[in-house]
Parts: sequence; structure tokens; C-alpha cells
Amino acid sequence: MVPIKTVLKDSEEVTRLFSHLEFDGKKLSHQPGSVLGSTALIAGTTVGAGILALPAVTLPSGIVPSTSGLIAVWLYALVSGLLVADVTLNTMRTEGRASIGFMGVVEKILGKLGARLTGGAYLFMHYALLVAYITEGGEILAYAAAKIGGVQILPTWVGTTTFTLLFGGIMYLGREKFIEKLNSAFVGIVIVSFLGLLFFASRRIQSTQLLFQNWSALGSAISVMSVALFFQNVVPLVVTQLEGDVRKIRQSILMGSVIPLIMFLAWNAVILGSVTPDILHGTSDGRTVLVDPLQILRAGGAGEWLGVLVSIFSEFAIATSFIGFVYGLLDLFKDIFSITQGKFSSRLPLYSLVLFPPMTLGTLNPSIFFTALDYTGTFSVSVLGGIIPALMSWKQDQAQEKSDSTNQPLVPGGKVTLIVMIGVALAMMGRQILSIY
Repeated sequence: MVPIKTVLKDSEEVTRLFSHLEFDGKKLSHQPGSVLGSTALIAGTTVGAGILALPAVTLPSGIVPSTSGLIAVWLYALVSGLLVADVTLNTMRTEGRASIGFMGVVEKILGKLGARLTGGAYLFMHYALLVAYITEGGEILAYAAAKIGGVQILPTWVGTTTFTLLFGGIMYLGREKFIEKLNSAFVGIVIVSFLGLLFFASRRIQSTQLLFQNWSALGSAISVMSVALFFQNVVPLVVTQLEGDVRKIRQSILMGSVIPLIMFLAWNAVILGSVTPDILHGTSDGRTVLVDPLQILRAGGAGEWLGVLVSIFSEFAIATSFIGFVYGLLDLFKDIFSITQGKFSSRLPLYSLVLFPPMTLGTLNPSIFFTALDYTGTFSVSVLGGIIPALMSWKQDQAQEKSDSTNQPLVPGGKVTLIVMIGVALAMMGRQILSIY
């Protein structure tokens, strides 16, 4: 693969790794990806149902500490994303390939063992998040159905099963184009309801909540923040779309991660500012019970309209994330078992393998939403977003030193940065393991 140089104004040069060229029978046309499109891909991947868990885990620490924590986790995710882009670019150069996926990059650099470890973390993350989405989505669905039907409460398994069969059935029966349009409509509903939430909730912010700070409670929120800001798995696709253009890749990763950060900061502030501090209750042994502010708001604790908007936003944010992760797990299993989608009958075992395990676990343990997100952030995201990118960069740097390569890295700091990345990931995992015992 030969790098292509494009001469711009004032003799400035930008080097692309390759160009997307298409031949329509008469002439070649250049089809480059756009920074805007790649930014939207990263932002869309990041803004998922993880946002729903933020208020519950950040409430004990307060707005100022949790804002600082979100910014710190974003910086970590940004460095991780740039590391993934860097190793992807270098792999594409050495292999002479115009595209390669995240798992492909891992296997090329870390070998079969590294790929298996990454695949295990990837599988765990998808299943754990599907469990979280199914349980929370089912609970919101059951609550809404009970309220509309005038019933006091429905069994939790009804909501969990209904949510899985409803959205899973739509994906199983619907064509990809239909699902794509449906998902776009869901995203539109999420955006409108989110803006409505910010408007109504910002009018109910209490000054006492803005001043409350408990920095010691911040550590328990970091794992969920890591899940909410995870986007590294789509970085290789961005590198391919932008033709290996380093400047555009850097811009897309920066802007695509900043947009969700701003959304999360605004969301966190208005939700925490809309609830009173006395909703934190202690147990008999002195521990703090995790209270979900969104559950209180959905029940009308800050007004009926705000409760309706919270329910709409929550359900459709979960639905969009559910669709994305079901597709991700389907693709993973198709690669593992070399399956091609054909008739409905041949797709049934695949969809059953994806949907029934998380539905069963969600039915048996309806309160697993926060636990699933916590373990996903601690173990899967620590491995996929911290340890693996750092190890790949470390090994690739060693290979380049031997070959006297002059490639400019996207992330400064050399091995010190990589050691910090691995150290933070191991510290998160160690903290979670110690909390179990």
C-alpha cells in the first residue's frame, strides 16, 4: 500500500494511507469519508443506555466531584481511542490492507492468545450489557403498562420477557433497512426527549445540591462512567472511513467523544440538581443504599411531565443500545460459527443464543441493571479500553524501534503513558475484586 499525498493551499501536505475509489463503468470516483460522519459514528456509539445509570452512581458524590470524574474518565477514553487508531494505522501500513477490524488488529499484534482474551472480554461486555438493558427496559415497560392499565404493579418477569420478545422479534422479522430507519426514529425521539428533560429539569435545580460534595464516594462511580464513555471498538472503522488521514482521525475522535461528554455533564447536573439530598437512606449496618434518581422522577417525584419525559427518554435510549449490541453479538457469533444469515429458520438458533441467556438472567434477577454495568466497566472496558490498547501500542513500538520506523504516534508520552493506562485499568479491577471479599 503506497501512501497518497494530497497537495493543499500554501504547499501544505496531508498524507492519506489510501483512497476509496469506485469505478462506475465509465470513470473512477473518489468516495472519501467525512469528519462529520465519523464524528457522528463515535458520538452515536458513546451515547447509549449507560447514561441512565450515571445519576444513581454519581448522586452520593455530588455534582462537582462527579463532573471532575467524568472529565477524567473522558481523557482516559480519549487516549485509549487514539492508541487504538494509532495501532490500527500502523497495522494497515505493515499488512498493506485498506481495512481491518478491532479483533483483527488485536490478533495481528498480540497473537491468538491476545485475541482470545479480547474476544472473551468482548463477549462478556455484550452479554452483561444486554442483561442490563433488558432488565431496565422491561421494568420501564411494565411500569408504563401498569400505569396505563390502572394496575398497581405487574410481575417483573412480564416486563423483561415482553421487552425481549418485542424488540428482539422486530429485529428477527424486520429487514435491515427497516431496522435502520426504526433505529433512526428512536434516536430522534431520544434527542427530542433529552432536550425536553434538560429544559424541565433545569427549572427545578436546587442550589443546595450544587454545593453538596463527597469526594470519597466518587470511586464507586468510575466503572459506570467508563461504560458510558466507551467507543473504542468503532475506531478501526473510523480509520478506514477516513482513509488513514491522521489529522481527520484525530479530529473525529476528539469531537466525537467531546459531544457525549457535554451531554453527560449537562444530564448529570440537571438530574442531580432536581432531587433532594434526603433520598439517600442508610441501612441497619451503616451502608448506603444505591438510589436511582430516575426511578424517583419517573414516579412523578418532580412533576408528572418530567416523569413522562424521563420514561420516554430511558426506554428509547435503551432500545437504541439494545439494537446495536444485539447486532454486535450476532456478528461475533457469525464469525465464530461461520454462519451466514438466510431464511428465518436458520436465523432462529442464532437469535436464541443472543437473546435467551440475558433474558433468563434478567428474569431471575430483575435488579441486576447496576451490577451488570458495574462489572462491565470494571472488567470488560478495563481490558478492551485500557490494557489491550496499551499492550498493542507497547509491542508495536518495540517492533518499530527495531525497524527504525519514523511513524509519528498519535499519543505523546511514550511508555509512561502506556504504564499509566495499564495501571489505572488494573487498579479498577483490583478495587472491584477487593469489594467482593
